[in-house]
Amino acid sequence: MIKFSILIAHYNNGKYFKECYQSLINQTYENWEVIIIDDASTDHSVEMIQSLIKNDSRFKLYHNIINQGCGFTKAACIQYAQGDLCAYLDPDDAIYPEALEKTVHEFIHKNDLAAVYSQMRLCDENLTPKSTYAGTKQIYNNRYFFNCPIQVAHFFVFKRETYLRTKGINPNLKNAVDQDLYLKILEQGEVKYLKEPLYLYRIHSHGISQDKAKQSAKESFARVIHETMKRRGLKAINNKTVPEIFTSSQEIFELLNYQNNRIERLISKIKVTLDSI
Repeated sequence: MIKFSILIAHYNNGKYFKECYQSLINQTYENWEVIIIDDASTDHSVEMIQSLIKNDSRFKLYHNIINQGCGFTKAACIQYAQGDLCAYLDPDDAIYPEALEKTVHEFIHKNDLAAVYSQMRLCDENLTPKSTYAGTKQIYNNRYFFNCPIQVAHFFVFKRETYLRTKGINPNLKNAVDQDLYLKILEQGEVKYLKEPLYLYRIHSHGISQDKAKQSAKESFARVIHETMKRRGLKAINNKTVPEIFTSSQEIFELLNYQNNRIERLISKIKVTLDSI
């Protein structure tokens, strides 16, 4: 039976973790483990987490001695994972009860999959669903896909063996960590899109991806994209030269502007349709 590892990089989110925990123990799929690494939280989060998981051996809690940041902590999570499949879950978010079962089902029926991703529901601070994130779509996966604008998001499930064939998450990243993961995994094989929400994404003032961090995230995403272009050996995109050295986020995003015009979007849609036949 396929084992599933849920990976949680945690920092100061104890007040929200109970709902995350509840969504895990309510899963219809039973063969799973949860790896939690606390990144030197400064509040009472660790005590709150320990009180919830203390009698359940499926949960394993580890600690960074000093605060290392999101990239380091997420990269470390997978070093402890023993599952065949892995997915990251933020400690202030949650997943639907059938999230694991439905994604495992896809891997069972298509052996060459590298990853499966789904839609997500945007929620308020109380985790009450408000809308489905509109950006998530079926993609045409090739070396010119950079997830910009974002089309692949949570819930993103991947094979651990696939991850181990990559360089892994860049531990120095503070933002755009998930994008770094997605692009590296997508280079390794086929991806399946589930057109239904399996993930509950909480929007709140303390979230690292909220407005005050957007500019920093944009800069990090551009660096991730540039590194991806170099890793894929791309010298030019749409007849424009890929810079040898990163100088600005604007320069990188301008290379991809052509993908947003009407003709390119139509071509992409046709490719997706043909790929699904």
